[in-house]
Amino acid sequence: MKRSFVMFVIIAMIGGLIAGTIVHATLSPEGAKTAASYFDQVTGIFLRLIKMIIAPLVLTTLTSGIGHIESAATVGRIGTKAMIWFLTASFVALVIGLVMVNLLEPGVGANVAQAAKAGAPLAQAQGLSGFLEHLIPASIFDAMAKNEILQVVVFSLFAGIAISAVGEKAKGLLHIIEQGATVILKITTYVMMFAPFAIFAAIAGTISTQGLGILVTYAKLVGSFYISISILVGLMIFVAWLIVGRQMGPLLKAIRSPALIAFSTSTSEAAFPLLLESLEAMGFSSKIVSFVLPLGYSFNLVGSTMYCTFAAMFIAQAYGIHVPIGQQILMLLMLMVTSKGIAGVPRASLVVVAATLPYFGLPEEGLFLILAVDHLMDMGRSATNVIGNGLASAVVAKWENARPMPVGARPEVLV
Repeated sequence: MKRSFVMFVIIAMIGGLIAGTIVHATLSPEGAKTAASYFDQVTGIFLRLIKMIIAPLVLTTLTSGIGHIESAATVGRIGTKAMIWFLTASFVALVIGLVMVNLLEPGVGANVAQAAKAGAPLAQAQGLSGFLEHLIPASIFDAMAKNEILQVVVFSLFAGIAISAVGEKAKGLLHIIEQGATVILKITTYVMMFAPFAIFAAIAGTISTQGLGILVTYAKLVGSFYISISILVGLMIFVAWLIVGRQMGPLLKAIRSPALIAFSTSTSEAAFPLLLESLEAMGFSSKIVSFVLPLGYSFNLVGSTMYCTFAAMFIAQAYGIHVPIGQQILMLLMLMVTSKGIAGVPRASLVVVAATLPYFGLPEEGLFLILAVDHLMDMGRSATNVIGNGLASAVVAKWENARPMPVGARPEVLV
């Protein structure tokens, strides 16, 4: 199924490239714009489908996630140490993404500002005071109806903490919320099945009006992202090496195969069983690994987290929109929260980016600029997620002074 989806994505990219080139070469500029408007209808439907699932997805997954994390009080010490690593790694990932996208400027020169719906005025980004005031929902139902994602996050945090505080009395409610999350996740899977059609339309529509020159922008985007990912991975390995020392070599061999699986399948979840088995085979405590890894899959998807700032700022650059440094800092703080709310969702980063754009006056149509090459970048960020969680488990185990990892232990579980 996964391979079939990848093939559909590749076919959609090639088909969109061919269709857009034909339209751009054979029609007048006005005719190309008309043809692009038909492609835009397809991408518009996909955008509405994504917006349809954002609020219920965040509400159910974040509420149930917080409820479970707080209920693990018996391993609170391990959880605290893990969260210190997770939050620090997420913050660093966001900063690297923000710095690198400003330095490399992959979106500059794309000249797509006028290719968007020119008649739709962009919302104004909020200042700090307005941003803070806007955090609190007057009604959770109103917030969900308007897709006010931060307000949904705030309510979800309160609800999750309250459920954990009540304990056993709220066990049934927590189970219902988990069931709701499962259903929403399945709906998300259905929505993402429409992605190849949106990819075809996005590429065809963009090339119809912009020509093949836009491919240079895509190459810059993918190349810049992988440079940034490499810096993030290198930094994580260095910090982990400072903590685990000479055990780093066997550790990297242990997480190599899971990372390759994540890279080839574009999903970090596919690598979870092998990563768990590999780390336990290294001599890590099963108690620590079995707790830290699931926690990491909710709070330590550093590759996906970095991608969010990178993608949002790329869209701003592509549309020629200047985002002041103050607004970029607000974006970073916002993503520190929202990127934790929908872990494990296929193409979760797209949902986070879609929820972030309106808050900073960025056109939602820009999502389709990155959608065209999202699969290529998803491979890198999925592998980075796996590497980050493997390193986190090793670091937490070292902090806990768990059973030492024997350097000569089986370093890798073969696929």
